[in-house]
Amino acid sequence: MVFALLKYGLSKHYPAKHQFPRPRELKKSYDVVIIGGGGHGLATAFYLARDWGITNVAVLDKGYLAGGNTARNTAIIRSNYLTPEGVRFYDESVRLYQDLSNDFDLNILYSERGHLTLAHTDSAIRTMRWRAEVNKHFGINSELVLVDDVKRLCPQLDCSDTVRYPVLGALYHAPGSIARHDAVAWGYGAGAAMRGVEIHQRTEVIGIEREGVNGTGGKVTGVVTNRGTIKCGKVIQAVAGATTRVADMIGLKLPIRTIPLQACVSQPLKPFLDKIIVSGSLHVYISQSSRGELVMGGSTDPYALYGTRSTLDFKEGLMMHMLELFPYLAEVKLLRQWAGMTDMTPDFAPIMGETHVQNYYIDAGWGTWGFKATPVCGKRNAEMLATGQVPDLIKPFTYRRFPEFRQLGEKGAASVGH
Repeated sequence: MVFALLKYGLSKHYPAKHQFPRPRELKKSYDVVIIGGGGHGLATAFYLARDWGITNVAVLDKGYLAGGNTARNTAIIRSNYLTPEGVRFYDESVRLYQDLSNDFDLNILYSERGHLTLAHTDSAIRTMRWRAEVNKHFGINSELVLVDDVKRLCPQLDCSDTVRYPVLGALYHAPGSIARHDAVAWGYGAGAAMRGVEIHQRTEVIGIEREGVNGTGGKVTGVVTNRGTIKCGKVIQAVAGATTRVADMIGLKLPIRTIPLQACVSQPLKPFLDKIIVSGSLHVYISQSSRGELVMGGSTDPYALYGTRSTLDFKEGLMMHMLELFPYLAEVKLLRQWAGMTDMTPDFAPIMGETHVQNYYIDAGWGTWGFKATPVCGKRNAEMLATGQVPDLIKPFTYRRFPEFRQLGEKGAASVGH
């Protein structure tokens, strides 16, 4: 078998094709420039090309393809949110995820597991009941289950009453899933490149050109990069933790704080955990990947920082609560640890749509749930760029809701940073 693989790999007739063309020079102008080569940016380019036939598009990223938060998340997919706006939005994303492998002709390892958000107090039980009713109203499969059902759904969990924070119940969301995050990014990127979209890595945006700058902000005309200036018709930024830095280039002040979010994985273990477990009270969550690793994380760090460093404090706090839920993991070793930069809004909902600059759009404020929104963001961003009209699904997420005091209040469904 080994020699057969070597013969296959070294053959001159090796049939594998390159998913991405070789790097090229920037053109003088594009119809659309997408700042940010992560999941959201690549998905926007993919749907622009596939659904709207717009291929004169450049995706710019100062690093490498999907090397930011797309590579630094824990790949949980769900739609059990609290507000009507959030539930409808993420429900479309879940439905798009279910067909992505077929859309890409690439296995993204989408795996429906079931998502349990644990409740440890009476007030948490009331919140889970509230969320379940909102979900059911919009046709989402979520229900409040009590401790006996939690034991049945996840017998690996310690549901005894001798622990510090006993499990009283949970919100059970059957469609809760995981997927391979890099496969999603590569699928969108390869699909966009195959249709003629240009993807430029190591291309940093250092300025935005505008004309007619006045009280309204003027109109975008070009993007200045470290490789030269390019003219463009429309621009959208999808840069996650760097959102405020890029928005400053057009004078857009946003209520966003960039905060590190850490996670880690264990050594591979024999598969034993098929559910996704989340505890908002303990600030932990855990799932098991297709490779057997336990993927674990917690809440965001308590300070603003443009950095992706890992800390001992995170590990100590996470392990303490993780062992309360799964005490038999005490001897399991950690394999690696990482952090991403989360762009947090005050109401824990995203910022999408138009800005005060004509033809300049934004996709930001994802905080702890950007990966699960990747397909719906790409699809609706593409619709917005192609038609010039903001889709109804993302209208509630306008940045103008903050000065107009129309916040959405999604914090109750955040549960924990994931």
